[in-house]
Amino acid sequence: MVCLDTTFIIDLINGRVSMDYLGENFSKEEIFITSPTIVELIRGLNLKQNIKNIKPREKEETERIISLFPVLELGKEEAILAGEIDARLSNEGKIIDFEDILTGAICLLNNETLVTRNEKHFEKISGLKIISY
Repeated sequence: MVCLDTTFIIDLINGRVSMDYLGENFSKEEIFITSPTIVELIRGLNLKQNIKNIKPREKEETERIISLFPVLELGKEEAILAGEIDARLSNEGKIIDFEDILTGAICLLNNETLVTRNEKHFEKISGLKIISY
């Protein structure tokens, strides 16, 4: 099973990667996104600094793509693990975006491999399986 990071979804929306990539590379696997990914996408569409550059097509495409994939939620166990990961990284001076920590915890507990181009952040989460594209 694989989980698509926000970077992958944004690249889908902007045409930098196609749905064909998923079929060619993960045709036999179930593909998920996480609830923190949805938060990041919607926040990006609605931030004041971004609104002037967002095209209506991007909002529609974001909603369409979100609807294509089942969502892995942040539950109690995932939240506990995320807190532990965040504290460990903070104690080590390795700060990454909190949404990335949430996504990493969700992937770890669901035994998912994360598909991302943001390896630099996610490789700091011990045990997380990553596929870079």
